[in-house]
Amino acid sequence: MADRTVNIGLSLGADICWPICYEHLLAEVTKGLTYDGQSVNVACERVTIEPFSLHQPVKYDVVIDRLTHWYSTSREWIKKAIVLNDLYVYNNPWSLQSNEKHTSYCAMLRLGLPIPETWMLPPKSYDVTDDLEETLRKYAKLFDLAEVGDKIGYPFFMKPYHGGGWKGVSKISNVDDLRRAYDESGTEVMNLQAAVLPHDYFVRTVGLGPQTRKVNYDPGAPLHDRYRMNVDFLSEEDASVLEDTVLTINSFFGWDFNSCETLKRDGIWHPIDFANACPDSQVTSLHYHFPWLIKANLRWSIFNAVTDRKMRKTLDWEPFYEIADKDLAPRERLSEYAKIAHERMETEKFREFCQTKLGHLDELAYEFFGSDKFRDAVHQKVTALFPSHEIEEFTELFFNRVQKWREQEGQRGDEGGF
Repeated sequence: MADRTVNIGLSLGADICWPICYEHLLAEVTKGLTYDGQSVNVACERVTIEPFSLHQPVKYDVVIDRLTHWYSTSREWIKKAIVLNDLYVYNNPWSLQSNEKHTSYCAMLRLGLPIPETWMLPPKSYDVTDDLEETLRKYAKLFDLAEVGDKIGYPFFMKPYHGGGWKGVSKISNVDDLRRAYDESGTEVMNLQAAVLPHDYFVRTVGLGPQTRKVNYDPGAPLHDRYRMNVDFLSEEDASVLEDTVLTINSFFGWDFNSCETLKRDGIWHPIDFANACPDSQVTSLHYHFPWLIKANLRWSIFNAVTDRKMRKTLDWEPFYEIADKDLAPRERLSEYAKIAHERMETEKFREFCQTKLGHLDELAYEFFGSDKFRDAVHQKVTALFPSHEIEEFTELFFNRVQKWREQEGQRGDEGGF
C-alpha cells in the first residue's frame, strides 16, 4: 500500500481523445513511483459539476482545467478551491478572467516585444441599457473609420478583442472590406491589427510548464492540416527566441498551458495571438504532435502533484518591468524575461524529476500510440466530429500520422521540449 496518494482531477468540456490517452498512460507510468523516500499512488478522476459548499473540502492536489475560460460554475469552484483549499490549477483563473487578448497585447508591448500595430474600435451597435444613450451622447466621439484604416495600413486583420477561436476574424484589404466587416461586427468590440505580410514563417509554439513545441502552422488549411508535420525547420536561435517568448508570456500571466502564434519577417518574430486559455488538445487537429502534448501534460501534472508544488496565486509583474526599463538589446531582454520564467516554473527541478522518475514514459508512450486502445480513442473523437461516411477515412488518417511520429520521434523520445 502506498505511503500517500495524490489526486489529479480533469475538469473537462467536450474533450474525448486526450483524457483517454492521459488516463491510460498515467496509470502505467506511475506504477511503483517513489518520491522523497515514500511510495506514491497517483489517482485520477474527472471532475463533476454540482452544487458545492464553500466549506466543502477538495480532494484534488492538481486540476487540469478545460472549463474556466467559459463555464462560470466550474470557474468559481476552482477559484474557491485555490483560495480555501490550496489547489494547484493549470492557468490562473483570475488571469484568464481578466486578461483578454487585447490586454496581452498591451502587456507584451510594455515588455518591448514586437507586437504589430493594434487599434481598438468602439462597437458598431449596442445592447440597450439604462444609461447608454446619455453616455454615448455626451462622450462617444464620432470618428472616420477610413482614416483609422489608413493609419494602420492595409492589409490588416479585424478580430474580437477577447478572441474566440478564429470566430469573427476578417482580413481587411481595403476600406470597403473595413466598412463591411465593421457593419457585420454587431455588438462585438474589435481589434484591428496590422498584418505581418509577407512573412517567412508562421509558427504556433505550445507551452506546457517549461516544455515547448514549435509547430509549422498553416492557418489557411483545413483544420486537420493546419499543424504541419515537419519539425526541424527552425534554426537553433529561432527556436530559442520562440521558446523564450512563450515562456515569458506564460509566466507573466500565470498560465501553465498556452499557445503563441508568431510570424517571422525580416529576421524579427512578431507575436500576434498568444492568449489561448484552452489550447487545442485534440488528435483531429494535432495528429502528429498529439503524443508530445499527452507526454508533456503527464510530466507537468505528475510533477506538480507529487512534489506538492504550490501555485502562484498572484501575478507579480514588477521583476519583468524592471528588466523592461533597462537599456538592453531586445534579444538580451527576452533572455532575462525567460530566466524569470524558468525560476518560477522550477525548470531544473522539473527536469531532474522527469529524468529520475518518468524516464520510462517515452517507451510506454511509443507502445501505447501504436495500440488498438489508442486507435479506438481516435475513432471516438472522429465519430463526434465527422459525418458517418468519413469516419473510417479520417480515423486512419490521424492514426497513421501518429504512426509517422512513432517512426520519426517516438523511439528516441523528445526530452519534453526543454
